[in-house]
Amino acid sequence: MAVAIITGASRGLGLALAHGLAEAGWDLVIDGRNAAALAEAAAAVPRDVTALPGDVTDPGHRLALIAAADRLGGADLLVNNAGILGPSPQPRLADYPLDALRDVYEVNVVAPLALAQLALPGLRARGGAVVNVTSDAAVEAYEGWGGYGSAKAAVEQASRILAAEEPAVRVWWVDPGDLRTRMHQEAFPGEDISDRPEPVTVVPAFRRLVESRPPSGRVRLADLLAGARA
Repeated sequence: MAVAIITGASRGLGLALAHGLAEAGWDLVIDGRNAAALAEAAAAVPRDVTALPGDVTDPGHRLALIAAADRLGGADLLVNNAGILGPSPQPRLADYPLDALRDVYEVNVVAPLALAQLALPGLRARGGAVVNVTSDAAVEAYEGWGGYGSAKAAVEQASRILAAEEPAVRVWWVDPGDLRTRMHQEAFPGEDISDRPEPVTVVPAFRRLVESRPPSGRVRLADLLAGARA
């Protein structure tokens, strides 16, 4: 049975992807920083999952995620979904607190690469895949998005290079689009974001991605959804 690690799966997009892969028969290792929220989320997934509370910036936690996947047969898919927005409201770069920027980079850039480094030996052996969740803020210059956007740009470039260096592994950097998530609400404090689609709406496109296994590259889930409807 295929095994996936999904980080940041106690809510939002990560939880929706966990439901989608569980329904497709995947064995899952999921994590989240809030133990109670993660346990509640795991209980709702339509399949037994291994839920490990912890922070992806913790090296010991990352090792535990890989070990849990190994006990299930080894990860075939690593979904680096966990991330943080940074300060809300988001400050302009001229005023960005550098300690906060370091935190944004530690969670959004360093931790995903560190987890991928641990997973790569098994992924190479099994012809597996890495998904790094990114954003249109990585490629568009939105005022106020300098911290989060530049971190996601770094993730995208690291993904491109990883794809070039690891021909035995698929590497996709996936833009899910604007979704109705807590992070998106934090990006627009006080605004009504009810017009954004729920995370579950992109799950069919994500399943299409991992099942069709296109070449490594940048993927907009909206494009896959359009292709599925064509």
